[in-house]
Parts: sequence; C-alpha cells; structure tokens
Amino acid sequence: VIRPEPCGVCGSRIRFGKTAIKCCQCQLLLHTKCREQCPSLCTPRPHHHAWPREGVLADFAPSTPPLVPTLVVQCVTEVEKRGLTETGLYRVPGAEQLVREWKRKLLRAGGALPALSTVTDIHVVCGVLKDFLRGLKEPLEGTASPLTLLPGAATDIPDDAASDTALRHVVSKLPPANRDTLAFLMLHLLRVSHSPDCKMDVLNLSRVFGPTLVGYSSANPTPLAIMEDTPRQCKVVARLLSLPPSFWRGFVETEQENLVPM
Repeated sequence: VIRPEPCGVCGSRIRFGKTAIKCCQCQLLLHTKCREQCPSLCTPRPHHHAWPREGVLADFAPSTPPLVPTLVVQCVTEVEKRGLTETGLYRVPGAEQLVREWKRKLLRAGGALPALSTVTDIHVVCGVLKDFLRGLKEPLEGTASPLTLLPGAATDIPDDAASDTALRHVVSKLPPANRDTLAFLMLHLLRVSHSPDCKMDVLNLSRVFGPTLVGYSSANPTPLAIMEDTPRQCKVVARLLSLPPSFWRGFVETEQENLVPM
C-alpha cells in the first residue's frame, strides 16, 4: 500500500507499507485477513490514467500527504529490499535499454505499477529512479528554488550550526511535493551511505545525485556554467545529507507511522 485507503470490507484504514489485496477488475482494496468476507461479484472500473511522459514533480505526486510519487516509493522500496549489499549502488549503470523500457512501463501504468521484483538487475531499478528524476521539467529543488538561488545556505556559511539553520529554512520553503520527495530520498540515501557493502559514502552519492537533485543556475547552462555548477551541486547534496534523519522524518512521517520502508 502506497497511499493509505479504507478496506472495502471492514472499512478500517490500511496503513502505508502494509500488504493488501486488490481486485484486478474493480480495484477493490482490502486487508488480507478480510479476503474471505469479500463479495464474489464486482463491477469493472476504468483503468488508471497514465502519468504524463514529463512534468513537474507535483504531476506525479498523490493528492494526500506525504506527496511522494508512487514510482519513487516503489523504486526505493525495491532497492532497499535487495540492493543494500550491491557495490556501487547508483554509481554502476544498469542496462540502458532495460532502464528505458521499465521507465516507460511505469509511466504508462500510472498509479497501478507493475512489480519491480521481476527486474533481475537492481542497478536497472536504480537507473529508472535516476532517469525519472532527471526527466522532470524542473530539478527536485526547482530552477527557481531557494536551493538554487541561495547556495550560500549550503556551502558558504562557515559556522555549521548557522549553515544547518539556513538550510533547514530553505528546505521548508520548497513546494510540498518537492520537499516530501526530497526528504524521502535523503532518508534512503543515508541508508545507502551506511551500508559497508555498497561502498557509496556521502561524497560518492553527492557526486551521483548533485546534478539530478539540485540542477543548474540557469535554464540553459553553457558548458562553462556546467563545470562551475557541478562542485556546488555536490556540496549542496552533501550538506543535505549532513542534516539529521529526524529532520527529514518530520516531513514524511507526519501522517503515517510506517512511511519509510525498513
């Protein structure tokens, strides 16, 4: 369950991250324990609308908090389930053709995503997540976001406490979908950085995700601007990852207890 919904049989809410049963005809959702009480007949409903091929993050986010796209949650859940022992997670590329195929399949599916457990290579799942984030019309922080316009909050303030305070303020001003998704990703990347098998510390992850998450100082950067912006992007992500997990949990665990997959 990605978005908590009431059970169609007993009416009690099914919590985020719990296993449930959904009818492929009418989309009725119910607790596994309520299966025997489920009515045998159903009426087919229209299929979910596919997501747009590209858009801002809010176009893919659910309508209720936390505003983290289903695709992001499913990729992260799958990576944490079987990828935290893989060396070079997010740095080693997956097969480009498979990444494109699975991204297209997930975008076409809309809210009802096919299981990623059938993807043999976990690096392909990592590639889908990165490619989805790169394909947004705006970086996760947005081209006009405080994180882009005010890099000093992350990189130039010499006092760590003052820098953290400034960065927390900047993050809190992001659009809700961007803020919640950023928080969800930061908690995930912290788990990756703590895995000795992955050999992906904060510096390595910052290099991989800097251009994807922070973006550039202009909409159409020149080659020179790209070279100048890259170190700043890495510093911003490194500073984000230096904030305590409790700060990030405040955005994604306000509505449900078990939001972040273990």
